[in-house]
This record gives sequence, C-alpha cells and structure tokens, in this order.
Amino acid sequence: MTTGNPIYRGCPTSERAGSCAKLEVFNWLSDIENTSNPDELVEIRFKNTRKDYFRNVNQLKLEVGDLVAVEANPGHDIGMVSITGDLVRLQMKRHKVTMINGELRKIYRKVKQVDIDKWEESMKREHQTMIKSRQIASDLKLNMKIGDVEYQGDGTKAIFYYIADDRVDFRQLIKVLADSFRIRIEMKQIGARQEAGRIGGIGSCGRELCCCSWMSSFSSVTTGAARYQEISLNPQKLAGQCSKLKCCLNYEVDAYLDEQKTFPSKAKIETMEGVYQYVKSDVFRRTYWYNSDSRVPTGQVGVPVERVHQILKMNRKGLKPEKLIDFTEGEVSDKPKNDYGNVVGQDSLTRFDKPHDENRKNRRPNKRRQRPSGQSGPDHRPDQRTDQQNPRNANPRQNQRPRDQRDRNPRNPTQENQ
Repeated sequence: MTTGNPIYRGCPTSERAGSCAKLEVFNWLSDIENTSNPDELVEIRFKNTRKDYFRNVNQLKLEVGDLVAVEANPGHDIGMVSITGDLVRLQMKRHKVTMINGELRKIYRKVKQVDIDKWEESMKREHQTMIKSRQIASDLKLNMKIGDVEYQGDGTKAIFYYIADDRVDFRQLIKVLADSFRIRIEMKQIGARQEAGRIGGIGSCGRELCCCSWMSSFSSVTTGAARYQEISLNPQKLAGQCSKLKCCLNYEVDAYLDEQKTFPSKAKIETMEGVYQYVKSDVFRRTYWYNSDSRVPTGQVGVPVERVHQILKMNRKGLKPEKLIDFTEGEVSDKPKNDYGNVVGQDSLTRFDKPHDENRKNRRPNKRRQRPSGQSGPDHRPDQRTDQQNPRNANPRQNQRPRDQRDRNPRNPTQENQ
C-alpha cells in the first residue's frame, strides 16, 4: 500500500507511511487456528476513524491491508481490511455494529482499478464541498461548524461532520445541500475532541496529541480529577487545544485515589507550640505540609502522614503533643531529592552546570618533556640554558648597570643625553 492512497486521509501524517496506528489493533490471535469465527467476519476501517464489521459471504482470501468493496446504504463503499480471524468477535463486543434488517452487511469483492479511480475522484471533491457547505450554513444563519466531509466510495452519498454547542435544526440545510451537490446527505455530529483528533497537533508535553495518535474513544473529564492530583485549577493550563479539559488528567487519578484512601482528614492540628493549618499534600511521599497559624510568619513544615494520624488522635482526646515533628524520625524537606547515581559509568548529568573557573582549576598541568632513560643530569631543552651557561640567571644583580650610566645615550655611551 502506498502512502498516497486515499485510505490514509484522516490519519496523522507521521503514520501514513504504514497504517494508521489510531485504528490499528494488534492481532494477538493471528497464529491460532480460526475456530470461533467460522462465518469469516471481517473488520473494515474507513476514513475519519470509522470502523464496521462485514460478512465474507463469497469466501474471499482476505489479508490485512486489502481494499474491498462492501455493502452500503445505498450503493457500495470502499474500505481496508484491518482484522481477520478470531479477534473480530472480541472486537464486535466492544464496538457498535451496524446491521441491516438484523443482519451484517456483506463484502462484495476486492476493489478493481475502476473502483479506485471513482473513489479518488470523490475524494478530490471533499474539500470544495466542505467550503461551499460552510457558506450555505452561514447564509442560513445556523450556529454550527462543518468540520469535514466524507464521500462514499461510489460517490452517491456524503457524510457531513459538524460541531454545534446547541441543538440545530438542519432540515432546510439538507435540502439545499442535496440540490447543490446532487447526492444523498447524512449529518453526523462530533465533539471538539474528535475534531482536534482529526486536525492533529502537539500537546504541552511536546508529543503528538493523544486523540490524534491512539485514542479512539473519549471519556468525560471533570475538574475533580485535577483536585485529587493537587493541580492548580488554572483553565489555561488544564485546557487542551480543543478548549476542553485535557484527557491526560484521567490517566493517574486512580493511582492518587488508591493512595489517598489511608490519608487523614485535612484539618488543622494543635500542639504545645501552637496551631498549624493545612496547606498542601504530597501524595506519593505521604507528607502533609502545615503552616503556623500564629502571627509570626514561619515556613511550611512537612509532616509524615503517620505523624498526622497520631496528632489528630491526641487532639480528639483533648491532648496536645509538645512538638509537631518527632525529630528522631528526621525532618521532611520540600526540596526534591537528588537520588541520581553514576551506577553505569556515565558522565554526571550536571557536568555542564559547573562554572568555567572551576573547570580551569581541575585542568591537569602540562607535563615537562621527560628525558630519555639512561641519561642523568638536568632536563635540557634547546631553547633554554642552565644557570652556569647564562650568567644573568645566576645573579641578576650583576647585570644591572651603574646608576650613572642608566641615563646615557645607548648609541654613544660616552656622551650623556642632552
């Protein structure tokens, strides 16, 4: 399959060289004999993350990646085989299956060159159809946005994907679109996350958007997920490119909830030193941070969760401990620990953070040229002489001229400078 095939439209650009990873499923039953799928049910995928299941009534020898013509309503559509074998029935339990009169639709044949040519012609009309349909919706003053158009393989039908905040009465729109394009019209509403997945982009983490790369089903995200993780409720940081809460807020909520089951209440605690107010918590370090409630400003103090349990139990009985922290256990610091160790013989991660002056001190001095073995005496160099050969080095004061000769003309020592 080449990269220019229309089936790859709607998939991220980085994945068009192979197959769309967002729709691809690893067939872990491929090396097992097909026993639970005797009717040869096949999963077919289309553009815009659309999948459906068909029956191979003609007993065609299909492999993953084959283009086939399948039954549609009306006419036929063209898609790509994504899964065959026993895994198809397991996938059917997870996804909604489209049926006609209670039966699965059929696979007609493998595509011919005539089918592909007609399919590509329909694909070329999608962009112009989307632009014109947006103008028609604007003229009818409908509060909606048409995000994409998908033509059927035979060109007799088109699906219009739109986004709308409220319910839209598009009955008049369907009539105008049908008269303008002479095709059957199907309107399908999608959410902002689905649109962002089709457009693509880079997230705040520096990687490709999850909705664009691998997510195909979306679950609701609430601000409670941010509260459990002690994340600041800043809409600019919590919202993604779809202007909705980021889907990744749901990834670690379960781990935080499981860890917080053994945590005490976030109430203030009383000691002989004073009253301390709860500030924040570090879930995975199992630490509560408190600040003094007195007028004297003090820094935040980290208290282990076990110690908080003890103090709260004493406060319920009317008792107060002498100190907030039992220093025999060690004080908790809010600074991250530097647990890095050069265990594999690599260079230090902070080797570039040292100042230049310190690097100069650590430089090794230049070694003097070593004399050959078997020779004794001083280390002679061709451009240096010993003190005996150079009398200036032996006694520098002997080379100084008398004071009365210093001011004389060097050209004529016998005459003084005028």
